Amino acid sequence: MTSPMREALEQVQHLLQQTSVRGELDSQFEGMEDAETIRILRECGQVQRLVDAAITTVVTRARHRDTGLPSEKITTVAGCRDVTELTRRALRVDAGTARRYVRAADAVGKDFLLSGEHAAAHYEQLGQSLRDGELSVTGLLAAIGPVERASTRIGPDEREAVDALLANTARGLDLPDELGNAGPAPSTDELADYARALMLALDPDGAEPDDAKADRSRSFWIGKLHDGTHPFGGHALPEVAGLIQRLMDAFNNPAADSSPSLGSGAVAFEPEDADPAGAADPGPAMGPDPDLVDGLPVPDDPRTPAQRNHDNLAAILYAAAASGAVPDLGGAAPTLVVSVTAADYAAGHGRAFIEGTGDDVPLSVARHTACAGGVQRVLFDERGQIVSIGTTARIFTAIQRRAIHLRDRECVIPGCHVPATWCEIHHVREHADGGPTHTSNGASYEYTR
Repeated sequence: MTSPMREALEQVQHLLQQTSVRGELDSQFEGMEDAETIRILRECGQVQRLVDAAITTVVTRARHRDTGLPSEKITTVAGCRDVTELTRRALRVDAGTARRYVRAADAVGKDFLLSGEHAAAHYEQLGQSLRDGELSVTGLLAAIGPVERASTRIGPDEREAVDALLANTARGLDLPDELGNAGPAPSTDELADYARALMLALDPDGAEPDDAKADRSRSFWIGKLHDGTHPFGGHALPEVAGLIQRLMDAFNNPAADSSPSLGSGAVAFEPEDADPAGAADPGPAMGPDPDLVDGLPVPDDPRTPAQRNHDNLAAILYAAAASGAVPDLGGAAPTLVVSVTAADYAAGHGRAFIEGTGDDVPLSVARHTACAGGVQRVLFDERGQIVSIGTTARIFTAIQRRAIHLRDRECVIPGCHVPATWCEIHHVREHADGGPTHTSNGASYEYTR
């Protein structure tokens, strides 16, 4: 027997398919006024919210049918592990979307009691707003998120009051016009902000810090290579985050003696012109000099703050690997090995292999690595035999750097007077071309790209 809900959905599906016939949908908008386009977009939103409500209702039913004996569960009949997998496969959506529908069903669905009656929903008023098409599942979860985080610190009466306030806000009833008509309904972000404001008023102190939970939540992960980079992230304990920030501050300090960069490009400069022809007198400076921080000049750096922090992190990791304070790997200090064939390396193009990640990357990655820190090149012939092994003596030592700074005093580029302690030490003859890492082959350059 076909249920009324299924019959209604089939009718809606049939009408939408007729409207969206290939080649006809675009033609319907020819000559249409913008106001009508906006109204149609709003109607689409209404239909989408009603579909959200229908899906949530069906998922609630599936949850009820997933209790009892394993052989009688709806998930067993469907061959699924749980209701989330059933929802994901039935809707053809990702796991995150399926979980959101299950969470919504938990929030607004009514559980069956042993007496056969329905229990009250956790959020009765918000559930009704969802069923009326005034609220989407995304909006529902955004609204109840702050409430759920404070669930153990507020009572049932407060939860019920917040439920009613949020439901009225979702309908626009809290912002009526001068005639008492409902005002504009808020967006998902605005409703979430209002929910956070309500909970801040009810629970200003927030939850007590949970040291055990924070300790369990600490994490760090590195994702798979995508478009030439690896995503990574995690959760750092406060002291670890503070240490990372202090290290970043040390590198970003305008007075720091190094500004590592993994970018490519040669050193560039513009000749100094103390009295350019026709230049007007700029007059006295007004306010603080934008090129000074704490009285120190800020180097011209085209990198974004995020790119600079990435390069800072690379320098920190290379310094840690070379410090001797970390455990050995394979009987030696951890060293990044970039493997390339001799033919590709001689041609200056081809592919390289990064040990540790298993990534097959362009040869340019090896150059990036060489700019940031120690790297060992291993060259192979076409039969896989080792024909050359490079060394890790790519970076000038601290003693060499101090000697070069003392010798050069300032940037060696004509017209550039940046102190040597603010400059990078570069090979005069490139290391890749056989230039030694020696004070006679090193010079102070202000880094620009």
